[in-house]
Amino acid sequence: MTNIRRLRHFLITVLLYAVLAAISLFMLIPFIWMLSTSFKLPEDVFGFPPVLFSERSTLLNYEYLLREKNLLRIVGNTFFVAASATLLSLFFCSLGGYGFAKYRFPGRTALFSFLLATMIIPSAVTMVPNFVIMRQFGWVDTFWPLIVPGAANAFGIFFMRQYISSISDELLDAARIDGAHEFGIYWRVIVPIIVPGLTSLGMIFFMGSWNNYLGPLIFLKSPEKFTLPLAIFSFGGAVGLTNYTAQMAMSVISLIPLLIIFLVFQRRFVEGITAGAVKG
Repeated sequence: MTNIRRLRHFLITVLLYAVLAAISLFMLIPFIWMLSTSFKLPEDVFGFPPVLFSERSTLLNYEYLLREKNLLRIVGNTFFVAASATLLSLFFCSLGGYGFAKYRFPGRTALFSFLLATMIIPSAVTMVPNFVIMRQFGWVDTFWPLIVPGAANAFGIFFMRQYISSISDELLDAARIDGAHEFGIYWRVIVPIIVPGLTSLGMIFFMGSWNNYLGPLIFLKSPEKFTLPLAIFSFGGAVGLTNYTAQMAMSVISLIPLLIIFLVFQRRFVEGITAGAVKG
């Protein structure tokens, strides 16, 4: 009976992994097709029967992006916006979360509830007011509207507040006894402890900013300031005029940095998310 149970357990495990592998492969098909299309000639995209990897594979699409579309500038613009927005958001969100978690002041609960309530407001509702404000500031066609408005993010403040709440108050009191001022406590005590949470939140913010399409579409007018999502959209056109091969090549380039970041910080990302869930 023991051998039969072991055999059943083995077969169930093999079946489960086979099903998961099949599902994973099915989910990877669009990315594989995107990668293969980026190496094709335009006339091979809609060939019949469809071919995954063409015999005439070429790097011309990537050469075209480097030569004609100033790819390095577009990637640099995207990285600058995403990195700046992420760092600024992490600073203010962790500072706000620290304030809500460790300070007692009148109206704290009501203010925090109001902050959470803002998360249900659709972004489309604030689109026009944001544009009017940015135009009054003279920030249209600059990177500032993509960096500054999201610095105090309600979700980020909530996430960091839940994470910081578990830190012992005695640790902060000991720092005060040693003569540390309040911002010094935040910077020298709190920040080193919440690095896993900052990593997780930073990845979420970075990926959101990197893939942001609507913001650049509204605020950026000059082609030399385009980010990757806007550049990918620029290849579109009427039926028969869309440059699919260059569009797929740009999409592959847009995906690579995110994939590298996730693989490098995967463990810290999972640690930060699970720790925040447990501590919340």
